[in-house]
Amino acid sequence: MEGFWIYGAIHALKALSYVYDLLTFPVYLILQRPWEKRKASRRIKARPISKDDNQITYRSVDSPKSMHIMLEREKVDTLEKVLLCVVKRFGDKKCLGTRQILAEEDEPQPNGRIFKKYKMGEYKWKSFSEVEKLASSFGRGLVELGMKPRNNIVIFAETRAEWMIAAHGCFKQNFTVVTIYATLGDEAIAHGINETEVDTVITSHELLPKFKRLLNMVPEVKKIIYMEDQLKPTSTKGYKDGVQLLPFADVIKMGNKSSANANSPKNDDTAIIMYTSGSTGVPKGVLLSHKNIISTLKAFCDVVEIRSDDVFLGFLPLAHVFELLAESVCLLTGVPIGYSSPLTLIDSSSKIQRGSKGDASVLHPTCLTAVPLILDRISKGINEKVKKSGPFRQAIFNFAYEYKLKWTKRGYETPLFDKYIFGAAKQVLGGRVRLVLSGGAPLSPDTHNQVKLCLCVTVTQGYGLTETTSCATVMDTYDRTTGRVGAPTTVCDIRLENWEEAGYRVKDHPHPRGEIVIGGDIVSAGYYKLPDKTKEDFFREDGRQWFRTGDIGEIHADGSIKIIDRKKDLVKLQLGEYVSLGKVEAELKTCPVVENICVYGDANKAYTVALVVPNQHYLEEIASNLGITGKNLEELCNNPQIEKAVLQELVEQARKCKLQRFEIPGAVKLCSEQWSPDMGLVTAAFKLKRKAVQERYQHEINRMYAS
Repeated sequence: MEGFWIYGAIHALKALSYVYDLLTFPVYLILQRPWEKRKASRRIKARPISKDDNQITYRSVDSPKSMHIMLEREKVDTLEKVLLCVVKRFGDKKCLGTRQILAEEDEPQPNGRIFKKYKMGEYKWKSFSEVEKLASSFGRGLVELGMKPRNNIVIFAETRAEWMIAAHGCFKQNFTVVTIYATLGDEAIAHGINETEVDTVITSHELLPKFKRLLNMVPEVKKIIYMEDQLKPTSTKGYKDGVQLLPFADVIKMGNKSSANANSPKNDDTAIIMYTSGSTGVPKGVLLSHKNIISTLKAFCDVVEIRSDDVFLGFLPLAHVFELLAESVCLLTGVPIGYSSPLTLIDSSSKIQRGSKGDASVLHPTCLTAVPLILDRISKGINEKVKKSGPFRQAIFNFAYEYKLKWTKRGYETPLFDKYIFGAAKQVLGGRVRLVLSGGAPLSPDTHNQVKLCLCVTVTQGYGLTETTSCATVMDTYDRTTGRVGAPTTVCDIRLENWEEAGYRVKDHPHPRGEIVIGGDIVSAGYYKLPDKTKEDFFREDGRQWFRTGDIGEIHADGSIKIIDRKKDLVKLQLGEYVSLGKVEAELKTCPVVENICVYGDANKAYTVALVVPNQHYLEEIASNLGITGKNLEELCNNPQIEKAVLQELVEQARKCKLQRFEIPGAVKLCSEQWSPDMGLVTAAFKLKRKAVQERYQHEINRMYAS
């Protein structure tokens, strides 16, 4: 009976919406001018500049915008000059903001347990002028500690205002910043420190204790500068003798008293040695010059619309090239950056007191960066909440979602639905977010659409690598498609080269396909102390630096690129079919029961298998439907009945995503442990370390194939 009433109510709503559409269509047509949006989405964004049987090269048709032209005119060609330039333009405007932590208090939970929660205050801001003065003082303080121009110095810390101040202090004195992810294991951290031969490390209160172990692995380190905690004093006892430990504030005080001059860098000096996330082995140090970084800033300013009231929410790792360049664009264009962390980001975050506001609700940001893993979790969180709301509300939501999707594709906006149906979802991130920049990995079309429609934001996807300073392609502001990463930016050329082994050729129809090769001033000089690998992946041609990405793309008629494969992810099965493991994983990650997944293919077998980290809530739901109760996660993961049910869910999702029969996993193993960077199974950017996962689960892979 309940189903009958829901069915009737939804059909009544559809009838009402039909009448509403009929009456308001002329008004929306005149006010929103959808034909202009559709035309802007279809416009040509890049054209071929050269082609032959083996390759085709595309270049952007767009002209440089005002910020790009200003940087050229004013000869702003280093990061030191960027900071000096923005101080003149923005002076006392808010620049970097840190939320005040007033206290840490016990909060009893309904189950009787007690958790530590933060009592939070407001954001405290430093102006552009203050940031420049602090950076100058910090740089001079490092000079007083014995640092020389072109010396390497490691920043090993979480994303926070002091990270940016420290980095710009180093740029002013022409020190090379070595970035290392805060989530890496001891061996990877020691590798980066030892390879770059640093004697000074900048870290934080939270990460400093790691050096009680690490100092025995990094004999060259003689000084550690630590960023202080807001509440707790930092203990400096128990560390290796002969190593000097200094608070961040003390280095700034030393700089305030110092008369040392700035050692201005040149544009071809190395600004950063940025260690890659190491998805295919040991992390490699990528050499990024001031010229590389300034070129990317020009490109991003050409393609991303900046507004005078924008506020940026910074929480991804600054050791990741994507976040660092996004925040650098904010600095350049006068956009305030408010810092956060996953522990305090939203009202329901684990460190926020019940009834208190998370960082987003206080900051009210308009822009933020995200990686697909985060957006996948947001999408699944929306689905889970809708499912729990009951059949009637679920039916209303599904109707509203389909309605908005239909009209959005035609170029219309749906203001009433945005306010009354999707308004609550938008408030989760503070209510003002208009732009989410996604990078680091491919974003599935389903997730792209759901985040865009439910949060009422523009989701702009880009493509770039550490080796190309995060830059290559960015979606056009008016591009209404999903599944593509945009056209070449204004500072680089994109070339496709035939990959005969897998049958990808530039003469393919309807779209040219091949390995993506990127050329321009954004391309790194190479890898630190790896001449053979540099020679293999980089080359110079006609005075330009080029990089072979290993990614396979196809270029559409408007000049936009779709990433369709990756050389290292391609496996040839027993019957000769090629399977792109990364593509299959990206599609199956949208299945609600999947938290993470690694697909494996054996060349001597006719099918693939999958290792799945399940979503506990959905797994318990599957178990309940099978009549299995009272089991913990590990017991559920080892249950053959549940394994079979999860495999069926994957098969259904694969068919929905139109995967080929040979691409669909034939067996599955559920993994009860979460894959994290400190386990060495995913990178700090949460990309799979395929080889490490395979080695850890080789016995289970053998069992799946044997069964």
